[in-house]
Amino acid sequence: MKIAELRTHVVAVPPPHVGGMYWIFVQLKTDCGIEGVGEIYATAFHPGAMVPLIEDVFQRYLEGHDPHTIERFWRAAYSSGFTQRPDPTMMGIVSGLEIACWDIIGKAAGRPVSDLLGGTVHEKLRAYTYLYPKNAAGDYDYGDPDLAAEEAVRMVDMGFTALKFDPAGPYTNYSGHQLSLGVMDRCEEFCSKIRAAIGSSADILFGTHGQMVPSSAIRLAKRLEKYDPMWFEEPVPPGQEAAMAEVARATSIPISTGERLTTKYEFQRILQLGAASILQMNVARVGGLLEAKKIAGMAEAFYAQIAPHLYNGPVGAAASIQLSAASPNFLIHEAIIDFGGFHAEVLKTKLQFDDGYLIPSRDPGLGVELNLDVVAAHSPYTGDRLHLQMASEPADIKEFAPARG
Repeated sequence: MKIAELRTHVVAVPPPHVGGMYWIFVQLKTDCGIEGVGEIYATAFHPGAMVPLIEDVFQRYLEGHDPHTIERFWRAAYSSGFTQRPDPTMMGIVSGLEIACWDIIGKAAGRPVSDLLGGTVHEKLRAYTYLYPKNAAGDYDYGDPDLAAEEAVRMVDMGFTALKFDPAGPYTNYSGHQLSLGVMDRCEEFCSKIRAAIGSSADILFGTHGQMVPSSAIRLAKRLEKYDPMWFEEPVPPGQEAAMAEVARATSIPISTGERLTTKYEFQRILQLGAASILQMNVARVGGLLEAKKIAGMAEAFYAQIAPHLYNGPVGAAASIQLSAASPNFLIHEAIIDFGGFHAEVLKTKLQFDDGYLIPSRDPGLGVELNLDVVAAHSPYTGDRLHLQMASEPADIKEFAPARG
């Protein structure tokens, strides 16, 4: 069996762009006719730049090879151009192509990918979702703690036992920074009102995206400890593990991180320094399923757990669900509510959600197939924005300053 063909789809996500501005799907086909699908989560470059890079990696390191040779493909791409170091763009490309190989392998074997990653451990996966509150006009409004509390109740009624929110904005090109007192007051108000609304029926997950310097993160964590969050996410920017470890030592709240990290090497430093005890790798960026499984195994030796990140499309979600099903130290998986809406439309069969749990598919491979009519109707992406973007100006301390009485 040899890989013979590649097709790349850059799918525009319709407004309100839940899950990003676009998704990059790849399809591989073997010389014996088996097709596999993968997803690339790489955000630093426009997809117009990404497509030729994907084709280059495919032609150099995968075309004409047996899809089973995952280690060979990974090492060849990781070493491309005499690099051998973590590169988020290369690893995003590798991830999508590698996931498609696993889909082919599973289909050829007639088994779900989780069975080939050590066997299914979890028949259902605890899930959490961000809160997506809407105001009276029907628009998403992430700045109102009362709306967030109402949405939290609604999500608990849907079955969720954990909810995430991030009131510590903005994230800017110049983060980390020292949060203003106004922002810290707002963060505490969100936690207080959500906890009062849902009681102990669900965990609260305090999301941040590297907004803070360590001293600011510690100040905020001290305020939040009384609300007992299950985690304090990525409190400082990625790249300086010792700084995150400083925060971890100063708070009783577990630290989680990983959505912007890639390869076992970056996660090894997190574990070794005690910077986080909950790892949030994104399978479609971290280096693929086998690399994510290695990271999960490494975490297991440190008594750390995995909580895979997912803010992209449903193919990456399907792969991540298969990984989680086969990981003994799985904690919880990110969902985008129940993966309805466009996440469901772009697939032939919706990802299965049941009363707060994701149900891993038992079909061969990843258990998902693209609805190519929907893919074609939303391709190509013609916008200028990247998948996610940060504010271009430094944070303004007066923006959330309390009014003087």
